[in-house]
Amino acid sequence: MDVPLWAPSAERIARANLTRFGRGLSYPQLYEESISRPLEFWRAVWEFADIRGTMGDRVAVDLDRMPGARFFPDATLNFAENCLRLDGAAPAIIARTEVDGPQTVSWRELRCEVAAAAAAMRAAGLGAGDRVAAYLPNTPQAIVAVLAAASIGAVFSSCSPDFGVAGVLDRFGQIEPRLFIAADTYHYGGRVFDLRSKAASVAAQLPSLLRTTIGDEDWEAFVAPHRGGALQFEALPFNHPLYVLFSSGTTGVPKCIVHGAGGTLIEHLKEHQLQCDIQPGDRVFYFSTLGWMMWNWLVTALASGATILLYDGSPVHPDANVLFSFAEQQGITLFGTSAKFIDAVAKAELRPREAHDLGRLRTMTSTGSPLSPESFDFVYTHVKHDVHLASISGGTDIVGCFVGGNPIGPVWRGEIQCRGLGMRVEVWNERGEPVRGEKGELVCTAPVPSMPIGFWNDPDASRYRAAYFARFPGVWTHGDYCELTRHDGVIIHGRSDAVLNPGGVRIGTAEIYRQVEQLPEILESLVIGQHWKGDERIVLFVRLRDGVVLDQAVADRIRAHIRANATPRHVPARIVQVADLPRTKSGKIVELAVRDVVHGRPVGNREALANPEALEHFRDRPELV
Repeated sequence: MDVPLWAPSAERIARANLTRFGRGLSYPQLYEESISRPLEFWRAVWEFADIRGTMGDRVAVDLDRMPGARFFPDATLNFAENCLRLDGAAPAIIARTEVDGPQTVSWRELRCEVAAAAAAMRAAGLGAGDRVAAYLPNTPQAIVAVLAAASIGAVFSSCSPDFGVAGVLDRFGQIEPRLFIAADTYHYGGRVFDLRSKAASVAAQLPSLLRTTIGDEDWEAFVAPHRGGALQFEALPFNHPLYVLFSSGTTGVPKCIVHGAGGTLIEHLKEHQLQCDIQPGDRVFYFSTLGWMMWNWLVTALASGATILLYDGSPVHPDANVLFSFAEQQGITLFGTSAKFIDAVAKAELRPREAHDLGRLRTMTSTGSPLSPESFDFVYTHVKHDVHLASISGGTDIVGCFVGGNPIGPVWRGEIQCRGLGMRVEVWNERGEPVRGEKGELVCTAPVPSMPIGFWNDPDASRYRAAYFARFPGVWTHGDYCELTRHDGVIIHGRSDAVLNPGGVRIGTAEIYRQVEQLPEILESLVIGQHWKGDERIVLFVRLRDGVVLDQAVADRIRAHIRANATPRHVPARIVQVADLPRTKSGKIVELAVRDVVHGRPVGNREALANPEALEHFRDRPELV
């Protein structure tokens, strides 16, 4: 029987932001209106979210050009002003680390600290368009730094402290920052890491710098002389650059993706208030570092009058209960995490619903990789029965989501609920034809405000066009292999560039992960296509529980489970046990890097990996000869 895992109560629907915004329309009706009348839709979002600034008369020009369309060409605003609209003693930030916390920063304290930091930046010679580079853990200092930079019109960029020197320079070296802010230490997994020598080495190789601060004392000396001044906001054009974000860079030097203040703000406000139902006074948490765009997404929750919660450290130290304890203690209303974390909690056989009071939790979001149907089951069985589980997907490329949550609609097992409002998302086959119920490329056929301004140092936009518009000219091709369901939901089957093709049949990697990782002896897996005798064969790498060895019985069980629950085409030709899987700093496994190693090709940028040493587990494997 076709029954959803969850549906919102009448009371929840009545109080949802989306209900007020939609004036009684169903989500499908509202979605259709949002893509057929984009000018009216984006104006309505501006007004509903009460964006501080001057809108101007025109909502968009050149909407028939992609790239090339411009939203709110006459508008002026300041991103930081929108994030700092509140004042007073209520908490703006609640932060903790593995060893400290909670630390509470009130709205008034945040405003005062941002004012001082902005004045310090101005005194150091920074102004609109200059770059501020942060090499910091996820602490209140980082929030102060990004809002101070935005208030003066500077462009903010960040790396998490687990990046090595070469990885930081691959990113910051391209954008020539004027201010470099670094921590002296950070905590992870029960250990303390000294960052001073790495930070000093980075600073020494950035000749563009006017000023460097390393550690709390240096930051305090930079900011303290300017405390007590008034908070000032530069009125800037809608498309004034706010962030430079970086692609993961595992296939070469990272792309420097420039995002505008207005596009970032209005897209996040739409996602927060309409797709995730964030309301004033809510407590919004996303587990992230400064190396993942979900941190930037979290920052903007301040603009909805929400308290943001920061956690710095390992999400599984001393065990995976730590984040649920944080949620219970602080009354978190939106808990954001990755699909890998949910799978890890399930594999550890934890039962958060029994161990923690999650009474205030209304929404749980998951991203980073496809959320398996079994993980949907786990959340509703063992985390909370009455919770809006919003699997969301988009990326650094649009600093937001193409597909995501609908707080007034049902959640179906294994499906992302909907396409985002205002996003003309389709699934296209190889011939560029829209399809439903079959797999294809996720494309966006009309412009949206949060598409990048462009790439850094790409004056003719040639690299920008090549990245997104080469496959289907005039249409954004995102690089996800997916399908639209009969519920008008979306299933992501993996990245398009990692799609398997044995015997000419295209198989998304997530289709195999979904089966393999149900088996209790398997902690996680990685699958690639290996060139073999003029065709391609599927190779599955598995990381097993302690004490489990990949013998013939285990391999047979894996193959039988895949065959029974997928198709014979999905069954791997080779199964290989490895001690670890390589992953990016944000926790995504890197199929393409492993594929390169297996085929004897160099890996483009090992510095983008959290554990590059893991690549050696895949080199010259006798099982693959």
